[in-house]
Amino acid sequence: MASRYHEVYDGWKRDPVGFWAEAAKAIDWFTPFDSVFDAKAGVYGRWFSGASCNTCFNAVDRHVAGGRADQIALIHDSAITGTVRKYTYAELKREVVALTSVLKNRGIKKGDRVIIYMPMVAEAAIAMLACARIGAVHSVVFGGFASHELATRIDDARPKLIISASCGLEPGRIVAYKPLLDKAIEMSRHKPEACLVLQRDQLRCELRDNYDIDYADAVARERAAGANVDCVPVLATDPLYIIYTSGTTGQPKGIVRDNGGHMVALKWTMENEFGVKPGEVFWAASDVGWVVGHSYIVYAPLLHGCTTVLFEGKPVGTPDAGTYWRVIAEHGIVALFTAPTAFRAIKGQDPRGEFIPKYDLSKFRTLFLAGERADPETIKWAEQKLNVPVIDHWWQTETGSPMTINPAGLGLLPVKYGSPGVPMPGFDIRVLDDAGHEVPRGTLGNVVVKLPLPAGCLPTLWNADDRFRQAYLDEFPGFYKTADAGMMDDDGYLFVMARTDDIINVAGHRLSTGAMEEVLSAHPDVAECAVIGIADQMKGQVPLGFVVLNAGVARDTGAIESEVVALVRERIGPVAALKTVVTIKRLPKTRSGKILRGTMQKIADKEQWAMPATIDDPAILDEITAALKGRGIGL
Repeated sequence: MASRYHEVYDGWKRDPVGFWAEAAKAIDWFTPFDSVFDAKAGVYGRWFSGASCNTCFNAVDRHVAGGRADQIALIHDSAITGTVRKYTYAELKREVVALTSVLKNRGIKKGDRVIIYMPMVAEAAIAMLACARIGAVHSVVFGGFASHELATRIDDARPKLIISASCGLEPGRIVAYKPLLDKAIEMSRHKPEACLVLQRDQLRCELRDNYDIDYADAVARERAAGANVDCVPVLATDPLYIIYTSGTTGQPKGIVRDNGGHMVALKWTMENEFGVKPGEVFWAASDVGWVVGHSYIVYAPLLHGCTTVLFEGKPVGTPDAGTYWRVIAEHGIVALFTAPTAFRAIKGQDPRGEFIPKYDLSKFRTLFLAGERADPETIKWAEQKLNVPVIDHWWQTETGSPMTINPAGLGLLPVKYGSPGVPMPGFDIRVLDDAGHEVPRGTLGNVVVKLPLPAGCLPTLWNADDRFRQAYLDEFPGFYKTADAGMMDDDGYLFVMARTDDIINVAGHRLSTGAMEEVLSAHPDVAECAVIGIADQMKGQVPLGFVVLNAGVARDTGAIESEVVALVRERIGPVAALKTVVTIKRLPKTRSGKILRGTMQKIADKEQWAMPATIDDPAILDEITAALKGRGIGL
């Protein structure tokens, strides 16, 4: 079908207030808003000022009342334990109400903060909804985060209560959460009043008298007593949650999400951007600790009346590279949203896609990739093997939903490999030079968004308006700084090439590591790759490449490295100055799949570095160090 994108985007540009007023009709409000956008409120303005609402009501209660009571709302699929639990909307409401009653009896009220430090279990989503129901502000901290990182978040959010679990499960290992939680509370200046702990059979923990509460017991008592807690009205501009950006040290950066704008934006994206209808099954294969988990595991699918999947497992190793296809087939999933890293891992283990035909994927119609730059080779592999549209898109924790995408619901535009699509309504995206001037189309520069940011984006940082201005608004007045580098083509497609930190300066030429990675990944033997800039006396910086080879490749690694270097010279030219490529077993990544290029660069340049708090497996950095020393780098 012909795409309605240009008509819709131009309509937003002509009348932004009218556009968001229309979108807001999809949400149930307790009292209407005084204005769609109040330019005088907050740091740059606030959305839906004066309105009262409740996010839990819109995600759960209205569906129970409106005919979806018996529809499955939430599927918890644990590939690690081999179990599946399903909750209808009515059952989900019952669980949420029971937990809300526990919170209320502990004195939790509107505006109080609750930290949720949990693995990928249904109770994590239930805890988020219970906080939203009572007007408490939740802050989900990625389960298994080190004690120091958890302690900094406790001190910043000052929670009255922490909801946690005895353990998390990783392939081949059990992560004990309770010792990490206890140590974090010991380290933090702020002391929560109590902890609610979910005991998991894989590893139970000791509960401290008069401080730790057994989650299951407390909820069962409220359920048995027939507890009923109505949704508490909050202002549209009141905070729903705080999410801390990953990898922060010292004073963490707490991104605030409001209630009203967040609901309006997310509800709009489900049908228009992701092309999913109410009642269909949607799966975001992320973690509730990350923004994707907040937006597209918990809130957006439930606001839209979908069935959402919360998955405990990995793309490979739980048990094999066919896990994703098993989940899609078993639950009748129509759309999957995951990180490119996941697909690179699947492609590396099963380059010929031999697991795919073993499953019935007849209901599956779209794959969405985001979180890291999706290299064209991975997209082409997924398109060819799955025979569905593969849609790269781009957004940030700060924005809460896509800034650019190829909008499936409005009708797909032509695919341009390497581009995460076109700007969505609300996002007036520009590319500026370092002095703040717009650059010509096709020129690399700083990607920014003209203020005001649309509904759903962060209004500020938690208790830190000045820091918000300094981090995002001061460098380019009138614009929000994304800290990504990229270019816009003549058709309005954005190409995000790297974080601005990953643009390297080779003898005065600004080069994108993303463009070089695109070439490295085009080599048929390469499963994954990364390019960093390292110090060079003559040129200032030169690129250094890392490659992970596909499973089963038996060729000489030196020959492959030479071919990759030649490929970059051929496709980008001698200006790229890539002379060294190092073959490694695996890349260091955060638990959300982002490659830790900055740490690799520090190792190569013999700079001081600290173990990243979000790293998936610290042992990989020793492997990188050894591989570099073998080449005389970083000695």
